[in-house]
Amino acid sequence: MTTVLDIIEKGTIYLEKKGIDDARRHMQLLVTHQLNCSRMELYMQFDRPMAEAELSPLRKNLKRRGEGEPLQHILGTVEFYRREYKTDSRALIPRPETEELASIILKATTGNNLKILDMGTGSGVLGITLASELGGRCLELTLADISKEALSLAKENATLIGLNNYQISQTNLFDSLHGKIFHILAANLPYIAETERHTLSPEVLRDPDSALFGGKDGLDILRDFIQQAPLHLHPGGLIALEIGYDQATAVETMLTEAGFTNIHTHKDLNGIARFPIATLPDSSESQAST
Repeated sequence: MTTVLDIIEKGTIYLEKKGIDDARRHMQLLVTHQLNCSRMELYMQFDRPMAEAELSPLRKNLKRRGEGEPLQHILGTVEFYRREYKTDSRALIPRPETEELASIILKATTGNNLKILDMGTGSGVLGITLASELGGRCLELTLADISKEALSLAKENATLIGLNNYQISQTNLFDSLHGKIFHILAANLPYIAETERHTLSPEVLRDPDSALFGGKDGLDILRDFIQQAPLHLHPGGLIALEIGYDQATAVETMLTEAGFTNIHTHKDLNGIARFPIATLPDSSESQAST
């Protein structure tokens, strides 16, 4: 007889041998997924026998995790800003750092009837979070991405959360957004340099290349986005980005050259300068500076 605790112990040892970090927590999550229970409920079932009908699919998922498939892809869900979203190989797995970006944007946001653009939306979680948290203050959300597959996932997530005031745009940056002007431009665009590909873990490389790499120095896409952004932002509007660990100075320079003011790069929980935000000056600010 194999109990829940038995399978957790054996699975943890297997994942540790495969070099999986935080092996016990991952094994517990695989078991809770199989038993359709919470981790708290799992602790109450340690002595419960597991039937072969439960063990067989669990073994398959355990093997997938041991081979480096991301846990989120196996579970099919990820928690982001207190909501549960779908996640799979169509888009980048949402990271905890991007939750920090959402918090920064929400704290900096004022006004009503806001039009928000989430550029490079991927699974849609950043834009959907902003629209959901702002509620009636958000007039319209645009989820934009070059990837048709990513947008299909973003649409599924918007439906899952019950969001109605949004639209989908398949576009290479602003190419399909002529004449559209927003109050908030939020973007977690690809920023990893091609030269750093060899430093990434096999697990990270399971995310789509188009969601990871931003050219030779990692800044090609960010550079184009920032240059075009003023044409699509209301005066006084906010631009907010997530960038690489060593890109803050270069991105702040780009923002300055594009005409943005009040530029500040917030640090993430690890103390890394990660989230540049800035505003587009309105006419009164422009006149005051001349």
